[in-house]
Amino acid sequence: MFMSVAAGPSLEVLPSLEAVAIRGATLLAEALLDPQRPPSGLATGRTMLPLYGALRPLLLADRRFEPSAWRSFNLDEYVGLAPTDCRSFAGYMAAQLGDPLGLAPGRLALPDGLAPDPALEAERYRQALLQAGLGLQLLGLGNNGHVGFNEPPCLPQARCRWVELSAETRRQNAAGFGGDPGAVPPLAITLGLAEILGAQELLLVVTGAAKAQVLRRVLEEPPSGELPASWLQGHGRWRVLCDRDAASALS
Repeated sequence: MFMSVAAGPSLEVLPSLEAVAIRGATLLAEALLDPQRPPSGLATGRTMLPLYGALRPLLLADRRFEPSAWRSFNLDEYVGLAPTDCRSFAGYMAAQLGDPLGLAPGRLALPDGLAPDPALEAERYRQALLQAGLGLQLLGLGNNGHVGFNEPPCLPQARCRWVELSAETRRQNAAGFGGDPGAVPPLAITLGLAEILGAQELLLVVTGAAKAQVLRRVLEEPPSGELPASWLQGHGRWRVLCDRDAASALS
């Protein structure tokens, strides 16, 4: 089902999490397989696991897929975790896409969590992304309205930088750290809203009843620094995929 929310994004409400994953994977595969498009921006988190599960067979079955041609940029990375640490986002991406698809190291670009100066690393990563351009940016939605690790309050001019993670975000991400929020690294490097909003297209994927109220606010309230994802309203080409549970609070 397609809906229009206050002249906002293309909003597609699907019957299940599985349907969202298949639809999202199809859209992402189209972007990744088009050699005329800039690199795609990728995301991590529990929401993306079924999507990447659906993406892998799509790519492997397509004759256009060429691992040596892959280039993508991830939204963020924890400060202090090595790429080989399975809890890092580099480790997540290797497990979900890099290893199954046979991608060479470096094809999945992420900030270096072990860089001695996170501020310099953020600027290096920003410049690499700006040089390559960004086509379709995949996004999840945090319980407090963050996208990437752009925690509230956050303005749309915010650039790639290191940030301190909120207690809410560390609780949300604790599953990857044995359920202990205190084990989640307190710092991360993230693309800013400036880089996210600079992508050609945005694809926001939201599933589950726990995200219903924050999705309603993102789509129906005026943009605000207290709800960073609400700045997506200013983008000319953005799509929201969600299941019925996530859409349950929409008016």
